[in-house]
Amino acid sequence: MSATTLSPAAPTIRVDADPKIGLRGHLRHTGALIRRNLLWIRQDPESMFDAILMPVVFTLLFVYVFGGSIGQALGGGQDAYVQYVIPGMVAMMSMNIAQAVGTGFNEDFHKGIMDRFRSLPIGRASVLIAKVSVELLRLLVATSVVMVVAVLVGFDINGHWGGLFAAVGLSALFGSAVMWIFLVLGVTMKSAQSVQAMGFLVMMPLQFGSSIFAPTGSMPGWLQSFTTYNPMSGLADAARGLMLGGGHPIAHGLTVTLAWTAGLTLVMAPVAIRKFTKKS
Repeated sequence: MSATTLSPAAPTIRVDADPKIGLRGHLRHTGALIRRNLLWIRQDPESMFDAILMPVVFTLLFVYVFGGSIGQALGGGQDAYVQYVIPGMVAMMSMNIAQAVGTGFNEDFHKGIMDRFRSLPIGRASVLIAKVSVELLRLLVATSVVMVVAVLVGFDINGHWGGLFAAVGLSALFGSAVMWIFLVLGVTMKSAQSVQAMGFLVMMPLQFGSSIFAPTGSMPGWLQSFTTYNPMSGLADAARGLMLGGGHPIAHGLTVTLAWTAGLTLVMAPVAIRKFTKKS
Protein backbone atom coordinates (compact mmCIF):
# COMPACT_ATOMS: atom_id res chain seq x y z
CA MET A 1 0.00 0.00 0.00
CA SER A 2 1.47 3.33 -0.91
CA ALA A 3 0.29 6.89 -0.92
CA THR A 4 1.70 9.98 -2.55
CA THR A 5 1.75 13.55 -1.27
CA LEU A 6 2.59 16.16 -3.90
CA SER A 7 4.10 19.53 -3.15
CA PRO A 8 4.99 22.12 -5.81
CA ALA A 9 8.24 22.90 -4.03
CA ALA A 10 9.28 19.45 -2.90
CA PRO A 11 9.88 16.07 -4.47
CA THR A 12 7.22 13.39 -4.33
CA ILE A 13 7.05 11.69 -0.94
CA ARG A 14 5.78 8.15 -0.67
CA VAL A 15 4.69 6.74 2.65
CA ASP A 16 3.97 3.04 2.82
CA ALA A 17 1.26 1.71 5.07
CA ASP A 18 2.65 -1.20 7.07
CA PRO A 19 1.29 -4.37 5.45
CA LYS A 20 1.84 -6.19 8.76
CA ILE A 21 -0.52 -4.05 10.84
CA GLY A 22 -2.12 -6.42 13.30
CA LEU A 23 -5.43 -6.37 15.11
CA ARG A 24 -4.05 -4.24 17.94
CA GLY A 25 -2.74 -1.70 15.44
CA HIS A 26 -6.07 -1.54 13.63
CA LEU A 27 -7.91 -1.07 16.92
CA ARG A 28 -5.53 1.72 17.95
CA HIS A 29 -5.92 3.48 14.61
CA THR A 30 -9.69 3.08 14.70
CA GLY A 31 -9.87 4.53 18.20
CA ALA A 32 -7.76 7.53 17.22
CA LEU A 33 -9.93 8.19 14.16
CA ILE A 34 -13.13 7.86 16.19
CA ARG A 35 -11.77 10.45 18.60
CA ARG A 36 -10.84 12.70 15.66
CA ASN A 37 -14.38 12.45 14.22
CA LEU A 38 -15.98 13.15 17.60
CA LEU A 39 -13.77 16.21 18.11
CA TRP A 40 -14.84 17.42 14.67
CA ILE A 41 -18.50 17.11 15.68
CA ARG A 42 -17.79 19.04 18.89
CA GLN A 43 -16.22 21.85 16.88
CA ASP A 44 -19.07 21.78 14.35
CA PRO A 45 -22.25 21.01 16.34
CA GLU A 46 -24.41 22.00 13.36
CA SER A 47 -23.44 18.67 11.81
CA MET A 48 -25.75 17.04 14.38
CA PHE A 49 -28.81 18.99 13.25
CA ASP A 50 -29.96 16.27 10.87
CA ALA A 51 -29.71 13.64 13.61
CA ILE A 52 -31.55 15.81 16.15
CA LEU A 53 -34.11 17.78 14.15
CA MET A 54 -35.14 15.26 11.48
CA PRO A 55 -36.62 12.76 13.96
CA VAL A 56 -38.59 15.54 15.64
CA VAL A 57 -40.00 16.87 12.36
CA PHE A 58 -40.92 13.45 10.98
CA THR A 59 -42.53 12.29 14.20
CA LEU A 60 -44.65 15.41 14.64
CA LEU A 61 -45.69 15.49 10.99
CA PHE A 62 -46.83 11.89 10.80
CA VAL A 63 -48.54 11.90 14.19
CA TYR A 64 -50.50 15.14 13.75
CA VAL A 65 -51.07 15.09 9.98
CA PHE A 66 -51.80 11.40 9.37
CA GLY A 67 -52.42 10.14 12.89
CA GLY A 68 -56.16 10.81 12.99
CA SER A 69 -57.11 9.15 9.69
CA ILE A 70 -54.72 6.19 9.84
CA GLY A 71 -55.42 5.77 13.55
CA GLN A 72 -59.14 5.38 12.80
CA ALA A 73 -58.29 2.63 10.33
CA LEU A 74 -56.33 0.97 13.12
CA GLY A 75 -59.39 1.20 15.33
CA GLY A 76 -58.13 3.61 17.95
CA GLY A 77 -57.60 7.13 16.64
CA GLN A 78 -54.41 9.14 17.01
CA ASP A 79 -53.31 7.31 20.16
CA ALA A 80 -53.34 4.01 18.30
CA TYR A 81 -51.32 5.53 15.48
CA VAL A 82 -48.68 6.82 17.92
CA GLN A 83 -48.20 3.27 19.16
CA TYR A 84 -47.95 2.05 15.58
CA VAL A 85 -45.66 4.65 14.03
CA ILE A 86 -43.02 5.18 16.75
CA PRO A 87 -41.38 1.74 16.28
CA GLY A 88 -41.42 2.50 12.56
CA MET A 89 -39.63 5.78 13.20
CA VAL A 90 -36.97 3.93 15.17
CA ALA A 91 -36.48 1.72 12.11
CA MET A 92 -36.43 4.68 9.72
CA MET A 93 -33.59 6.38 11.57
CA SER A 94 -31.21 3.60 10.56
CA MET A 95 -31.64 4.46 6.88
CA ASN A 96 -31.56 8.25 7.30
CA ILE A 97 -28.35 8.26 9.32
CA ALA A 98 -26.76 5.76 6.95
CA GLN A 99 -27.18 8.19 4.06
CA ALA A 100 -25.22 10.85 5.93
CA VAL A 101 -22.13 8.64 6.10
CA GLY A 102 -21.92 8.59 2.30
CA THR A 103 -22.23 12.34 1.80
CA GLY A 104 -19.79 13.07 4.63
CA PHE A 105 -17.29 10.56 3.30
CA ASN A 106 -17.46 12.06 -0.19
CA GLU A 107 -16.91 15.56 1.22
CA ASP A 108 -13.83 14.32 3.10
CA PHE A 109 -12.22 13.46 -0.23
CA HIS A 110 -12.95 16.89 -1.69
CA LYS A 111 -11.78 18.74 1.43
CA GLY A 112 -8.38 17.04 1.34
CA ILE A 113 -8.85 15.10 4.56
CA MET A 114 -8.18 11.84 2.77
CA ASP A 115 -4.93 13.30 1.41
CA ARG A 116 -3.69 13.44 5.01
CA PHE A 117 -4.64 9.82 5.59
CA ARG A 118 -2.72 8.82 2.45
CA SER A 119 0.49 10.08 4.04
CA LEU A 120 -0.01 8.05 7.22
CA PRO A 121 0.97 4.40 7.74
CA ILE A 122 -2.47 3.37 9.00
CA GLY A 123 -4.79 0.52 8.17
CA ARG A 124 -7.16 1.72 5.46
CA ALA A 125 -10.05 -0.30 6.88
CA SER A 126 -9.67 1.67 10.14
CA VAL A 127 -10.82 4.84 8.37
CA LEU A 128 -14.06 3.21 7.28
CA ILE A 129 -14.72 1.41 10.56
CA ALA A 130 -14.20 4.63 12.51
CA LYS A 131 -16.66 6.42 10.22
CA VAL A 132 -19.29 3.72 10.71
CA SER A 133 -18.74 3.73 14.49
CA VAL A 134 -19.28 7.48 14.81
CA GLU A 135 -22.39 7.34 12.63
CA LEU A 136 -23.75 4.61 14.88
CA LEU A 137 -23.31 6.97 17.82
CA ARG A 138 -25.25 9.60 15.86
CA LEU A 139 -27.93 7.00 15.23
CA LEU A 140 -28.24 6.36 18.96
CA VAL A 141 -28.58 10.11 19.55
CA ALA A 142 -31.29 10.33 16.87
CA THR A 143 -33.14 7.37 18.36
CA SER A 144 -32.98 8.92 21.84
CA VAL A 145 -34.51 12.11 20.47
CA VAL A 146 -37.26 10.10 18.78
CA MET A 147 -38.13 8.38 22.05
CA VAL A 148 -38.25 11.66 23.96
CA VAL A 149 -40.63 13.12 21.38
CA ALA A 150 -42.57 9.85 21.36
CA VAL A 151 -43.25 10.11 25.09
CA LEU A 152 -44.35 13.72 24.65
CA VAL A 153 -46.91 12.76 21.99
CA GLY A 154 -48.29 9.89 24.07
CA PHE A 155 -46.28 6.77 23.32
CA ASP A 156 -46.56 4.14 26.07
CA ILE A 157 -43.76 1.60 26.35
CA ASN A 158 -45.91 -0.52 28.70
CA GLY A 159 -42.86 -1.74 30.58
CA HIS A 160 -41.19 -3.32 27.55
CA TRP A 161 -37.84 -1.71 28.25
CA GLY A 162 -35.85 -4.77 27.26
CA GLY A 163 -37.74 -4.88 23.97
CA LEU A 164 -37.02 -1.19 23.41
CA PHE A 165 -33.27 -1.67 23.81
CA ALA A 166 -33.41 -4.76 21.61
CA ALA A 167 -35.25 -2.81 18.89
CA VAL A 168 -32.69 0.01 19.05
CA GLY A 169 -29.87 -2.53 18.83
CA LEU A 170 -31.49 -4.21 15.82
CA SER A 171 -31.92 -0.84 14.12
CA ALA A 172 -28.27 0.01 14.75
CA LEU A 173 -27.18 -3.39 13.42
CA PHE A 174 -29.13 -2.95 10.19
CA GLY A 175 -28.00 0.68 9.91
CA SER A 176 -24.36 -0.38 10.09
CA ALA A 177 -24.95 -2.74 7.15
CA VAL A 178 -26.63 -0.04 5.05
CA MET A 179 -23.76 2.34 5.79
CA TRP A 180 -21.42 0.15 3.73
CA ILE A 181 -23.60 0.82 0.68
CA PHE A 182 -23.34 4.55 1.18
CA LEU A 183 -19.60 4.32 1.80
CA VAL A 184 -19.29 2.71 -1.64
CA LEU A 185 -21.36 5.55 -3.10
CA GLY A 186 -19.24 8.08 -1.24
CA VAL A 187 -16.06 6.68 -2.76
CA THR A 188 -17.32 6.17 -6.31
CA MET A 189 -19.59 9.17 -6.99
CA LYS A 190 -18.24 12.56 -7.99
CA SER A 191 -20.02 14.82 -5.50
CA ALA A 192 -21.89 14.76 -2.21
CA GLN A 193 -24.99 15.97 -4.04
CA SER A 194 -24.84 12.90 -6.28
CA VAL A 195 -24.56 10.63 -3.24
CA GLN A 196 -27.54 12.37 -1.64
CA ALA A 197 -29.63 12.12 -4.79
CA MET A 198 -28.85 8.44 -5.20
CA GLY A 199 -29.62 7.93 -1.53
CA PHE A 200 -33.10 9.40 -1.90
CA LEU A 201 -33.76 7.15 -4.90
CA VAL A 202 -32.95 4.16 -2.71
CA MET A 203 -34.55 5.39 0.51
CA MET A 204 -37.93 6.63 -0.68
CA PRO A 205 -39.27 3.36 -2.17
CA LEU A 206 -37.91 1.33 0.75
CA GLN A 207 -39.37 3.63 3.41
CA PHE A 208 -42.74 4.47 1.91
CA GLY A 209 -43.23 1.03 0.32
CA SER A 210 -43.11 -0.53 3.75
CA SER A 211 -45.04 -0.87 6.99
CA ILE A 212 -43.20 2.01 8.67
CA PHE A 213 -46.00 4.57 8.38
CA ALA A 214 -49.12 2.53 7.61
CA PRO A 215 -50.31 -1.08 7.55
CA THR A 216 -49.76 -2.84 4.25
CA GLY A 217 -53.10 -4.66 4.10
CA SER A 218 -54.75 -2.07 1.86
CA MET A 219 -51.83 -1.89 -0.60
CA PRO A 220 -52.04 -3.54 -4.05
CA GLY A 221 -51.03 -7.18 -4.15
CA TRP A 222 -47.78 -6.57 -6.01
CA LEU A 223 -46.75 -3.93 -3.48
CA GLN A 224 -47.61 -6.21 -0.58
CA SER A 225 -45.29 -8.80 -2.10
CA PHE A 226 -42.55 -6.16 -2.17
CA THR A 227 -43.16 -5.13 1.45
CA THR A 228 -43.00 -8.76 2.61
CA TYR A 229 -39.27 -8.88 1.89
CA ASN A 230 -38.53 -5.17 2.20
CA PRO A 231 -35.92 -4.88 4.97
CA MET A 232 -37.54 -1.69 6.24
CA SER A 233 -40.85 -3.50 6.74
CA GLY A 234 -39.05 -6.33 8.46
CA LEU A 235 -37.22 -3.94 10.76
CA ALA A 236 -40.36 -1.93 11.55
CA ASP A 237 -42.42 -5.06 12.26
CA ALA A 238 -39.71 -6.56 14.43
CA ALA A 239 -39.37 -3.27 16.34
CA ARG A 240 -43.14 -3.23 16.99
CA GLY A 241 -43.08 -6.75 18.29
CA LEU A 242 -40.14 -6.00 20.57
CA MET A 243 -41.41 -2.64 21.83
CA LEU A 244 -45.13 -3.39 22.15
CA GLY A 245 -45.20 -7.07 23.02
CA GLY A 246 -48.15 -9.41 22.40
CA GLY A 247 -50.17 -9.23 19.22
CA HIS A 248 -47.22 -8.11 17.09
CA PRO A 249 -45.34 -11.03 15.48
CA ILE A 250 -41.57 -10.81 15.51
CA ALA A 251 -40.20 -13.91 13.79
CA HIS A 252 -40.64 -12.95 10.11
CA GLY A 253 -39.50 -9.35 10.56
CA LEU A 254 -36.48 -10.41 12.60
CA THR A 255 -35.50 -13.06 10.04
CA VAL A 256 -35.79 -10.63 7.12
CA THR A 257 -33.82 -7.94 8.93
CA LEU A 258 -30.99 -10.25 10.00
CA ALA A 259 -30.78 -11.82 6.54
CA TRP A 260 -30.47 -8.42 4.86
CA THR A 261 -27.99 -7.24 7.49
CA ALA A 262 -25.72 -10.25 7.00
CA GLY A 263 -25.98 -10.14 3.20
CA LEU A 264 -25.27 -6.41 2.89
CA THR A 265 -22.34 -6.55 5.30
CA LEU A 266 -20.71 -9.60 3.69
CA VAL A 267 -21.07 -8.18 0.18
CA MET A 268 -20.68 -4.42 0.58
CA ALA A 269 -18.05 -4.13 3.34
CA PRO A 270 -15.28 -5.79 1.27
CA VAL A 271 -16.33 -3.75 -1.77
CA ALA A 272 -16.15 -0.50 0.21
CA ILE A 273 -12.74 -1.34 1.69
CA ARG A 274 -11.34 -2.38 -1.69
CA LYS A 275 -12.59 0.73 -3.51
CA PHE A 276 -11.35 3.00 -0.74
CA THR A 277 -7.94 1.31 -0.75
CA LYS A 278 -7.61 1.76 -4.51
CA LYS A 279 -8.66 5.40 -4.34
CA SER A 280 -6.47 6.22 -1.36
